[in-house]
Order: sequence, then structure tokens, then C-alpha cells
Amino acid sequence: MTQQGVRWAAEQVLALAPDAASRKAGSKLGASGPWSEAGCSNEGAVWGLCKGSGSKPYRTVVDTSGPAYQCSCPSRKFPCKHALGLLLLWSDPQGPVSLADGGQAPEWVRAWLAGRAERTAKKKDAPAVPADSEAARKRAEQRGERVTAGATELEQRLEDLLRGGLASAELSGYALWEETAARMVDAQAPGLAARVRELGAIPGSGPGWPVRLLEESSLLYLLVRARGRQGELPEALSSVVSGRLGLPTKAEGPPLRDTWLVLAQYDTADARLTTRRAWLHGTASGHTALLLSYGAAGRAPELTLPVGLATDAELTWFPRGAGGRAELGERFGAPAAPASRPTGVDVTEALSRYGRAVREDPWAPHCPVTVGPVIPAPLPDGRGWQLADPDGSAALPLSTSALAGQGLWRLVSLSGGAPVTVFGECGHRGFTPLSAWAEGDDAVVSLS
Repeated sequence: MTQQGVRWAAEQVLALAPDAASRKAGSKLGASGPWSEAGCSNEGAVWGLCKGSGSKPYRTVVDTSGPAYQCSCPSRKFPCKHALGLLLLWSDPQGPVSLADGGQAPEWVRAWLAGRAERTAKKKDAPAVPADSEAARKRAEQRGERVTAGATELEQRLEDLLRGGLASAELSGYALWEETAARMVDAQAPGLAARVRELGAIPGSGPGWPVRLLEESSLLYLLVRARGRQGELPEALSSVVSGRLGLPTKAEGPPLRDTWLVLAQYDTADARLTTRRAWLHGTASGHTALLLSYGAAGRAPELTLPVGLATDAELTWFPRGAGGRAELGERFGAPAAPASRPTGVDVTEALSRYGRAVREDPWAPHCPVTVGPVIPAPLPDGRGWQLADPDGSAALPLSTSALAGQGLWRLVSLSGGAPVTVFGECGHRGFTPLSAWAEGDDAVVSLS
């Protein structure tokens, strides 16, 4: 079967959209009307000309083995609405995007693909620049001193908060927290800065906020105290502390090649940064990996992976404390339909896995787990939902964030009262479902 033998589903294409506006605009361009000279090749390229407001149509090309995109339109989004529309057009096997005569792409498409291949080869073959070990050591020492000073300052501020009473946190407002976070940025401890900002959002956030503030403050206090005694900690726990402080680390060790099923992909954003999280499952190794990519505020990250498809690639893991994060290495061919899906575990085992994750990393917000078969059902008090084992022996409550979006209703609709298998993040505030499978169906339904 050629690489063009498997075309992505429309839902998988739309999951690549950087935002809701792009998804809507791309859907409108998923019809043949504005397109001409559309085609595809055995090498994974899809191309076409899309009529726009100007006299010349936009040239759009997608390399599905990336995926990567190129369009002559002025949009700064990746993929742009034209790339999404082209992929939607291509997703229909009976549609107008057919294999080019002789599998030959137009010259402008070949030129772009050749440029991509050349840049990849140069990057791969570039000689390593020898590091100045003495300068690197001095920089690491200086940063370590700043981080320790920042952690000590934060420890004092948390003690002052508890002495003054949690009620004072609501009266002081968010400015104090933001100023403290800025101090942690100055101390080169971005992990502490992120946690301080999360703390600042808790006061006045709804019923029970003092309890939540006490919980998170205690965890943060534990982290800064661990920094003060990091030299006395076991190597594994010390690595976790470094990761949670936000100290720079590199992916290390031999890469693992596998066929990686893309389980879920979603974005979170603040005023400074858009973070994209993608969860992958190794169909042979059984490993679960987290890929992170970033974009400046208001811009989506460029790395996009089609949920529900699998890619043959190499991954290299970061040290402990990175939450299962890995780095994507070389990819071999275009994403294709997976041969299998993760095997679900029961609710008891899902909770045990979270317990083991917290034992290794006390600051772990959650752990990835595939649970099933389970049935989505309302909580007995009607104030939420849960995933229950079919025999009713155990259940996982869904998190507040899961109840706020459309994913819950997609999950309930997929189930229809029957068992389903669900992948998501299991944490102390409940289970957040990200994707699901109906019984007897290997097609992934994205819930994020």
C-alpha cells in the first residue's frame, strides 16, 4: 500500500486547526469550488491552488509525513485555513484530489519538498559544536545560586501567608502573586513561577477555595524545602525536583523507535505562551509519551499531529520530573491508520497507577492512563459525572475541567449507555478524558 493509501478522516484534519476560527474557516474551504489543480503523490504530498481575494490563487502544499505546510497566503497560523481546506478535500477518497499522473508533483511542489529534505539533511549532518565546559559550569553555578535564593524567598512568603491566614490571600488580590512570580522568573526558576501564578488564581475561585489554596501552597512549600536540601536527596528524587523547578534538561539515552499512536492533542495558553501537549502510545513498546511544543502568545505551535493516526518515529525521553516528556526525533513515512489501540485497565488499576506516579513525583498533577471498559454515568448527587466499571464495583469522578467542555457530551454520545474505553489524565481532582473508543471500533474519537 502506498503512503497515499490511507487518507485522514475529516475529524483528524480539523483536530490540527490552531484555533476555533481556523477550524470554521478551513471547513468552508473543504469543498471543490475554490480549488484547482489539486493532486497528491505517493511520497505524501498534497497540493492545490485556492482562489482568494487577489488575482492570483494561493499555492498550498502539505507534506503529510510531517505534517508540514506551505501556503502563499499571508496568514501566520500553522496550518492556515487553506491547508486545512485542502486536507479536508483530500480526506474524501472519492473526492477531486487524485494521484497525479505518474505520481509527479508540479515543479513548485517539488522545489518545496526538496528544500525541506535539504534542510533536514543539513540539520542531521551538522557537526556538533564543542561546548565550553568551564563556561557552562560557571553558568550552571550562577543559575543554581539564583534558583536557591528564589526558593528561599518563596519559602518565606509562603510562611508569611500561613501566619497571616488564608483569608488575607483574597484581600491582597492577584498583583502580589504576579509580583512573586516575576521574582521567580528573575531567579531563573520558571517552574516555581508557573506554580505561583496557579496559586494566585485560586483565592475567590469558588466554594472550597481555601482548602485548594492550602493544598497547593503545601505542595509548593514542599518543593522549595526540597530545593534547600537537594544534595541530600536520592538521585531519582533530586532529578524530579530539578524538573519541577524548571531547570534546563535535555532528552538523553538511546532513542526508541516504534509506531506511535497519537492519542490526544490540546493547547493551553496564557498571556506569554501557547503550549501544545500531545500524548503518544507506542503500539509495540506500550510506552506512553508526552510531546510539548510552544508558540508565542496568540500563535499556535507549529508541531501538529493528527489524532487517531500512527507515525513511525524515534522518541528520546527527558529525565525524571518531566512528566513522561519525550523529544520527537526522526520520522519514517507519513502517519497511517494504527494496527492496534491501547488496552484499557479497570478503575482500581488506574488509581493505583496514579498513586505510583505520585510516590515517584509528589508534584505530579496527573498521570496518563487508558481505562476501560467503563460507562459514563452521573454521580449519585447529580453534581457531576463519573466513569464506572460495568459491574459498578468502582468509579472515577470526572474533573471539573472535563465537565466544562464539549468532550463530556461527545463521550456520553459515543457510549450511549454502553461500555467505552477512554484515554485521559488521572489526577487528584478527577479524571480528564481526552479520547475514547467505542467497543469493537478502533477509530479514536477526540474529546479535547
